Amino acid sequence: MVGRLYAPAFLRPAYGMTKSGRRLAGAAALMGALFATDARFATEALGQDRGRNTIAVLRGLDKVTARVSTIEAPIGETVRFGTLRILAQTCRTRPPEEPPETTVFLEITDIKPGQTPVRLFTGWMFASSPALSALEHPVYDVWVIDCKTSAPLNSGLNE
Repeated sequence: MVGRLYAPAFLRPAYGMTKSGRRLAGAAALMGALFATDARFATEALGQDRGRNTIAVLRGLDKVTARVSTIEAPIGETVRFGTLRILAQTCRTRPPEEPPETTVFLEITDIKPGQTPVRLFTGWMFASSPALSALEHPVYDVWVIDCKTSAPLNSGLNE
């Protein structure tokens, strides 16, 4: 009886349940509370991290010339790589105490002279798994390298 007074409501025994059922229900409720707390801290960390990254660092490959270029795309601004127009919407990195991961939300459009623009890619790209969500283009490849917080020397292409 004394244990019931100090136990939280979700750990108190329910009538009609077996002892093992009560243990399972209590453990599930406790784990749910722990995961909810962990998720809250994770979203707070992402929210703080999101405001600091102002530049997405991408790498582009021109398959015709075999030329590799580093592209610094300021968040919210369009940069050019060949006939591609790349717009980085957000760039997120994990904190140093977690396994490294950089994710960028990109919109990539192919703009050829005399033709209507064609949206080639819209979505998240991951630095650790470039093939998971890749741009499919016969001439160009684009993948994520990192996020930066300072302004680029020249917005767009560094060659």
